[in-house]
Amino acid sequence: MTRHVLSVNYTDNHASGGIVRVIGVGITICCAAVLFIAGSSGARAESGIASVYAYSGGKTASGERANPGGLTAAHRTLAFGTHVRVTNRRNGRSITVRINDRGPFVRGRVIDITPAGASALGFSGLAPVNLELAQN
Repeated sequence: MTRHVLSVNYTDNHASGGIVRVIGVGITICCAAVLFIAGSSGARAESGIASVYAYSGGKTASGERANPGGLTAAHRTLAFGTHVRVTNRRNGRSITVRINDRGPFVRGRVIDITPAGASALGFSGLAPVNLELAQN
């Protein structure tokens, strides 16, 4: 196992000229590395594919009971309780969801949304979306 310490500064174009500091430890295991975002001076934006949750009636990673009718979502790294503005790039519809679970664990997908959230965004299955941290 190999450990590498990484510290990098770069300009975040979405943060109106702000500097983002990335500090992380990468552990190389079969060509996989992990980066941790330490902090940002501006808003975070992401785009990719959203998918609809497949509910099994259990609890989410945050300990909440899964609620298919709620406006909640799963994201790999955002803190539980974070509010995210999700915009469907096909039709322009937007909603704000609260992160309460981890996922998606499929390559290319950035967020898993409840069936109620997907319905409000006007899709079922998969959709291209933009994510932005919502103003609380």
